[in-house]
Amino acid sequence: MVPNDTAPAAGPSSPAGTAGPDGLNLATCWEAVADAVPSALALRHGDLDRTWAEFESRSSLLAGHLDAAGLRPDSKVAFYLFNGPEYLEGTFAAFKQRCVPVNVNYRYLTAELLYLLQNSDAEAVLFSAELADRLDAVRADAPLVRTYVCVGASAEHPVPDWAVDYETALAAATPAPRTERSADDLWFLYTGGTTGMPKGVMWPHRSLLGTATATFAIVKLPLPTTPDEAAHAARTFHERGKAVRMLPAAPLMHGTSAITAVAVLSHGGSVTTLTGRSFDADELCATVERNRISQLTIVGDAFAKPMVAALQAADAAGRPYDLSSLKVIASSGVMWSQPVKDQVLGYCSASLADLLGSSEGVGFGASVSKKGATEQTARFRLGEHAKVFTEDGVEVEPGSGVTGVLAVGGPIPVGYYKDPEKTAGTFRTFAGRVWSVPGDFATVEADGTIQLLGRGSVCINTAGEKVYPEEVEETLKLHGAVLDSNVVGLPDDKWGQAITALVSLTDGSLGTPDLEAELVAHCKERLAGYKCPKRVLVVPAVQRGPNGKADYKWALATATELAGEQGVGNGG
Repeated sequence: MVPNDTAPAAGPSSPAGTAGPDGLNLATCWEAVADAVPSALALRHGDLDRTWAEFESRSSLLAGHLDAAGLRPDSKVAFYLFNGPEYLEGTFAAFKQRCVPVNVNYRYLTAELLYLLQNSDAEAVLFSAELADRLDAVRADAPLVRTYVCVGASAEHPVPDWAVDYETALAAATPAPRTERSADDLWFLYTGGTTGMPKGVMWPHRSLLGTATATFAIVKLPLPTTPDEAAHAARTFHERGKAVRMLPAAPLMHGTSAITAVAVLSHGGSVTTLTGRSFDADELCATVERNRISQLTIVGDAFAKPMVAALQAADAAGRPYDLSSLKVIASSGVMWSQPVKDQVLGYCSASLADLLGSSEGVGFGASVSKKGATEQTARFRLGEHAKVFTEDGVEVEPGSGVTGVLAVGGPIPVGYYKDPEKTAGTFRTFAGRVWSVPGDFATVEADGTIQLLGRGSVCINTAGEKVYPEEVEETLKLHGAVLDSNVVGLPDDKWGQAITALVSLTDGSLGTPDLEAELVAHCKERLAGYKCPKRVLVVPAVQRGPNGKADYKWALATATELAGEQGVGNGG
């Protein structure tokens, strides 16, 4: 992707935007940052850089295009995009117009894509040129869409005649004026979901900005509530050399990357994105080295294991990567096992922040590992606004052994779009206040730490006992032969559900004699017998989404097929 020098430049669109009476909108915050540090780097993608002045001016032009297309406050803008500067420019543009950005998984095909466009009431779609055919197949059934904006067109993937080229749209647009906005404007984060269709989590700007408290604490400043405070914070970060240079390794359509990017941009930092269409650990390491990245965001072992393999291979080849610039590597969404963290710490001195969060909330808990000070896998300390409650709303006593549900207050979403029933089920009132309760189960230890058990929606019921797949997966991945694992329950006459593990293996482990028995024995040394797999099935690779999360639908279908082929009957 290369810059287009024909697009007209635009200075600040008008006098600084103002905060509404109820707080600071993200577009207003980012406009103040751009005015305060205009020449600072905001976005980088390969060899393409955008300063904060360019980021703001291009977003204003795109906002002008959205306005001319008829989008108004609360109109939905869908992002069917790979990573790149256009993703964040488009987000800024939507925020400027008080529109609602909507993330769309770029792996979605016809049915899932159409569902999301219809469910979100999308009126504009920004899409990568490679995905045009999929979009064309559903356009007739998405009549609300007023404009399709094509990113990254080429001779192989030209702009379709029903869309406008991204750079052409900017070149023809009039910059949108700055205006008063509300901190209650929304950003949608559609969940990937382990069951059912995706749900649109509605995040108000006040809550999104509220997740950045720890970032502003780096320079001992509170969250900004006015444009002047946002500008002061940005100047302070840059004057003290503290502005974060962030690399989100996962797609920006994933909440871990998107929410972290919001925090980084809100203080005037920069976001660097990888150019590859799929995760490449060597590209990641080289990009960290070349751009002196200070904060890396990954998704657990799914990203960390390939990263370690790339570091080891580079060392063996005599061309080690330099990761000394890294101050923090943050992960959320998927288990990050302690042995893998220890391997990462062999190559850098960063703090490894394993953050417990979900599409419905952040700050449930954290586990921080440093050289010489590590933590146990899946053992977290509760966040400032987090608690564990029983299903009837009683706070779990530390050391009681009682299993409860994780809940977080503080800056949280306001519900699911067009789904009051599911909203009531997740955003629950305990102890006189509303908490986000996505369904993750945990116990609270005597020292106040929590042991994460997993999501109730994929809980396995076997012989009357509840088993959480993540706990078994974590144990399997501690074995040296196992690269990755998914655990599901297959119907069984004797057990109700038989715990069945799908595993992919490390190089050289395939063909190991009695490996299945060895892995089952490995689990029995660490888990109660009822939690251990009744069967272990080897697959070439465990399928995960681009955000690194487990695909339990795939796992269940694959386990069912393989068990049938191998003649595994009920009652085994």
